[in-house]
Amino acid sequence: MKAVHFGAGNIGRGFVGLLLHEAGYEVVFADVADALISQLASASSYEVHEVGENAAVKTVSGFRALNSGTEEVAVVAEIATADLVTTAVGPHILKFVAPVIARGLAGRSPSLAPLQVMACENAINATDLLRSEVEAAWDGAAGDLSSVAVFANTAVDRIVPNQAPGQGLDVTVETFYEWVIDRTPFAGEAPVIPGATFVDELGPYIERKLFTVNTGHASAAYFGYGAGLEKISDAMADASVAARVRAVLEETKQLLVAKHGFVEAEQEAYVQKILSRFTNPYLPDTVNRVGRAPLRKLGRHERFIGPAAELAERGVTPVALLDAMSAALRFDDGADDEAVELARMLSEMDAAEAVERITDLPPSHPLFPQVRKLIEDRKAEA
Repeated sequence: MKAVHFGAGNIGRGFVGLLLHEAGYEVVFADVADALISQLASASSYEVHEVGENAAVKTVSGFRALNSGTEEVAVVAEIATADLVTTAVGPHILKFVAPVIARGLAGRSPSLAPLQVMACENAINATDLLRSEVEAAWDGAAGDLSSVAVFANTAVDRIVPNQAPGQGLDVTVETFYEWVIDRTPFAGEAPVIPGATFVDELGPYIERKLFTVNTGHASAAYFGYGAGLEKISDAMADASVAARVRAVLEETKQLLVAKHGFVEAEQEAYVQKILSRFTNPYLPDTVNRVGRAPLRKLGRHERFIGPAAELAERGVTPVALLDAMSAALRFDDGADDEAVELARMLSEMDAAEAVERITDLPPSHPLFPQVRKLIEDRKAEA
């Protein structure tokens, strides 16, 4: 079995690539980072160091690597004969890999089973986004796209911090991971990936992860940044920060239980597991890394506005989530392009315009006045 994986970074090597290797796939890494691909192409193996409870070191071997920028023809040929294609490149990069996937699909032999395609991104229904980009690049003369490819949404979860200098291809990750895959598109022919969980309804799991892990992680980063702390584990060791993060997850738990019917005790256990992950002292994760890209994180369907808007629509005031948004508005890391752009928007726009541009909330939404007040307060400090 062969899998082509776009994105040879830390998540690609330390999470998706590892699990595909353990499932018996020959993994072909594709990336535009020339130095990284050259290093991978000349290596016979690399190690994944899982730190925390039940720590372990796992070796990944039997892979190949191609530069998807300079060796696109070769990548297309690999896709044409692959069993599986996955991505871990970031949602905004999917539009660049989609044409390559489309070309590979167009070159597949009719005798091959449909290519199984999954975007393993930190976004809701990222595979749907990838499919739409593949469809936009698809040449109708090649036939029916649905006859040569199966697209399945996934939800992925593993903390992979910035790596120590000089670590090379080896990756340090937390021991916990979750890869949940929608089995319904496969029509009984789902891939065998022992480390993955297949479900019939993915939506609740995607939102549970986004509104617990991502919301909680970003909250710890912004509260920790405001408190002058460096690491996420330091932030969670601060009683005040930890209490504010816990309050945020209490609100998202309330929404998830009401919306998706999760058993409250089970969701509480999930919350406690997530909080324990954030306190892992073996993960050298910084508040600046986790907090980066605040504009995206303040988007309409993202980790803060998403659950807060739904709570407001249900008549609930999301006090703790608004507190986290307020902290995000004060993330002024000059090394982060989005933080710089956010500061510019807050400086140049009036509060109402800034709410619409940053969050995409309409003025008629019940959350709009509360977010506008946060921005007014932030502007008053400048």
